[in-house]
Amino acid sequence: MEELDTKEKILRGAESLFMRYGVRSISMDDIARHLSVSKKTLYQHFADKEDIVTMVARGHMERSQAEFEAIRVSSENAIDELARISVAMKKHMEEMNPTLLFDLQKYHPRAWGAWNDYKVKFIADSVQRNLQQGIDEGHFRAEINPEIISIVRVALVELAFDDRTFPQHRFKLSEVQMQIFEHFVHGILTEKGKKQYQKYKENLIVTITR
Repeated sequence: MEELDTKEKILRGAESLFMRYGVRSISMDDIARHLSVSKKTLYQHFADKEDIVTMVARGHMERSQAEFEAIRVSSENAIDELARISVAMKKHMEEMNPTLLFDLQKYHPRAWGAWNDYKVKFIADSVQRNLQQGIDEGHFRAEINPEIISIVRVALVELAFDDRTFPQHRFKLSEVQMQIFEHFVHGILTEKGKKQYQKYKENLIVTITR
């Protein structure tokens, strides 16, 4: 039990550093110092930094998947789900360093592979399912192609992390992601859907600020 607790402590500590500073800039020494443990302790539980990064990435994605699944189950309809996702997404992006995806892609192939599996098997599928549901409910435009638009949506999520397109010194990641998200949402809504979406968003804001 103690071994599992130590391993979990290391993963959580490393994740907090990665989220704040990115992955490339954090060394095994930084993780050990942050947790007040020796490097030897880190290597007793993990083969190397790549091992830690991969497990942190998978754990983060598993928790995100569980959170968004819970949103889906508790939502009244596709519009309600989108409004709830916008709130959760804003919170996630405010806590995330914009270099994360670039660092994974360039320096950590195993973690990048896990992200690619996650975006294809969960994010794209979830978006496609939500789009079809919204079309069936009359909230989303009937002429959109859910498969194509779900692929576009995932690509836009990744685009916000691209420092060449949105340099960090000029743009805040959470604002870029929310602008892209709102643009995406209003591009799929019917007039009926727009009124419903605004209503759900206002209700959520009131609930959060209480």
